Amino acid sequence: MFEAYLYELSWMLAALFMGVAMGTLTGIIPGFHVNNVALILLALAPGLLSLGIPLSAVAGIIVSTGTVHTFLNYIPSALMGAPDADQALSLLPGHRMLLSGNAARGVAWSARGSQLGLFLSLPLIVLARIAFGPELGWYSQLRELLPFLLFIISALLLATETTRLDWPKWLQNVTFGKLGTDSRLAGFFSATAFFLLTGLFGWTILGPNSLPARSPLDMPGASLLLPSLAGLFGVANLLDIYATTSHLPPQKENWELPPVRPLLIPCFWSGVAGASMGVLPGMTASQATVLVMGGRNVAAKVQGKQGFGMDWETRRLTELTDDELLEIAKAEADEGVEGPQTKQDLEIIAILSAVNTAVTVCVLGFLYIIGRSRSGATLALKAMYPVDTWSSLEPTADFIRLLGITLAAGLMAMPIMRYVGKGMLRLHAAIPLQQMIMGVIIFVAALVFVSTGFIGLAVLIVGTMLGLLPPRLGIRRSHAMGVILVPITYLLFQNLVDNAGFL
Repeated sequence: MFEAYLYELSWMLAALFMGVAMGTLTGIIPGFHVNNVALILLALAPGLLSLGIPLSAVAGIIVSTGTVHTFLNYIPSALMGAPDADQALSLLPGHRMLLSGNAARGVAWSARGSQLGLFLSLPLIVLARIAFGPELGWYSQLRELLPFLLFIISALLLATETTRLDWPKWLQNVTFGKLGTDSRLAGFFSATAFFLLTGLFGWTILGPNSLPARSPLDMPGASLLLPSLAGLFGVANLLDIYATTSHLPPQKENWELPPVRPLLIPCFWSGVAGASMGVLPGMTASQATVLVMGGRNVAAKVQGKQGFGMDWETRRLTELTDDELLEIAKAEADEGVEGPQTKQDLEIIAILSAVNTAVTVCVLGFLYIIGRSRSGATLALKAMYPVDTWSSLEPTADFIRLLGITLAAGLMAMPIMRYVGKGMLRLHAAIPLQQMIMGVIIFVAALVFVSTGFIGLAVLIVGTMLGLLPPRLGIRRSHAMGVILVPITYLLFQNLVDNAGFL
């Protein structure tokens, strides 16, 4: 009995440390997502099992990799300008922290947000078990409402676009100037048009007649979603930064974690939003963050207070020179005070990190509560071995094991995030920024080619061209998630249930 316990414990520890190492790599390498690791391990599972490695250890590697990834994936967003889809909103706040010499502070706030998202999501799993378990059985009713919920949430995300944009000249002439020269309605129409445009792009890679994806090296799980997201959110951001930023100021070594109390309530609601997004296919941490910040803004206005606003991502990088960006970002730092912009940037970074980690923890819970996958990692777990759902009062042993690995990986990720951040800042000092950016773009393109071939490169180029539009239009880049939302919502309305088990 005791020997069996030690045997199981040794494999859990081995899976934990292996997953932490792999999560560190996926977190700091732009475009290399934990889903790639999960699919590779899924393909290698039979061979690993023949070597005596239990599938529970492989599952532990996948879970710990995903947890550490949510902690560290802020670093390439803030220090290299290459976020994945879940960290897309953190690009400009992190970039301003970098320009003001406060990149270390941004990393510390991100670490605190992820830590709070990790622990605050645990009671939400219990509530989800009560709501979606056999006792109440809300999920069977929710399935019928999924397409309507996705449509409503997409409309709310578009409605939060409050940027004032100029009406076209021809429209001003036709209406004889009655619409004025600019309006928030023009910003809403621009965001909607861009959302639908990316949705059309997504239909070519997710629709029933989607483009084929095949790896030249026969890598498993070839998907055109990787190059599309890498182009929309990664390479496009890198090109903007390459064109506007040539050098960086010295960075302050302020790695002190922020206090918990001011972030406790917003991070809790971030966890709630993240858990809700974990139920809905196609929704990400970026959308949850928009809803949280928008809700806080509405609540502040109802109470008669000054809200933070919802236009935090609308500064046009292409219309500001490097010196102007540096002057704006360094003004508060030189005066030794924290203005509203800095406070808002830091809070956005913490909230987005909390949502990102909470979504990862909650989708693991939903896998064992409703037996449905909401991410590539949980999809690999479901395909690897039969999932014993949490149908009785006590959770299953497999779920407790994976949840314990998740918590341990999150605790280990905190100090790792600091050391990796320091290393990246030293790399910034040693290598010119523009050379580093070009190196990252070449690396992402090579990764896309290896995983999806020439078709993937074409998708990467088209996605990059679309991703360059939002900062030039003055709208949020997060509307590019229409690449996933539009095809999935349409398919749900057409009752075309996908074979991946998302429903």
